[in-house]
Amino acid sequence: MNTNQKLKGQSALVTGANSGIGEAVAIALGNEGANVVVNYVTHPENADAVVKKIQDNGSKAIAIKADVSNESEVQSMFQQMFDKFGTIDILVNNAGIQKDSPLESMSLHDWQLVINVNLTGQFLCAREAVKEFLKRGIVAERSCSAGKIICMSSVHQVIPWAGHVNYASSKGGIDMLMQSMAQEMAPKKIRINSIAPGAIKTPINKPAWDTEESLKRLLTLIPYGRIGLPEDIGKVAVWLASDDSDYLVGTTVFVDGGMTLYPGFSTNG
Repeated sequence: MNTNQKLKGQSALVTGANSGIGEAVAIALGNEGANVVVNYVTHPENADAVVKKIQDNGSKAIAIKADVSNESEVQSMFQQMFDKFGTIDILVNNAGIQKDSPLESMSLHDWQLVINVNLTGQFLCAREAVKEFLKRGIVAERSCSAGKIICMSSVHQVIPWAGHVNYASSKGGIDMLMQSMAQEMAPKKIRINSIAPGAIKTPINKPAWDTEESLKRLLTLIPYGRIGLPEDIGKVAVWLASDDSDYLVGTTVFVDGGMTLYPGFSTNG
């Protein structure tokens, strides 16, 4: 157990936390002393396993099922969190999906589903968190801000992605959602920032890394020469949630091994 915990006594909600990046972030926050809500939609057994890992490391955790694109389910999730932990100090807007297809055959349903979960879901959760931050204000012994929101974006908020127009559009939207919320909320001492992961070794993108050939192809896009791990994102999330980053407001931290340096231009500039 970590004895010098940066988030001791704070309560965090991580959406889409039953696998991949969300799981790593939830565990990392728990390791730093936060009470953690592990949100999920499917596979409750995975969410329960994440809860157990957090509890085994000495922090409190519960799993709550909610579809972040559903307003009433989001509101119910926050109420359950307040009933259990009293408040919220940290929101990590991580839940996201992909429904890929060529533009000409992409259905309206798949367009709307991705926008609803990836973008509207972040708005709905941020709104509920902000209501509580404003109502409660700063609790100085826990944090010097009234609340922290971390929006999980992607390098595809700046890198166009053919075959994924719904996903890339949702991530571009997250960038402006985050900055606009940050501008509005900074005077109230609420800090809002984003993390934009590059290629991370998670189940959602397994075809990109699970064979030697596919991994080699992927690494041509990553100057640093390795694929990211979920724990890489967890460490940055802890920093953004802590007072160590107190002067960082409205910023996207790209955690991508240099992918946004457009390495294709290193020899073709």
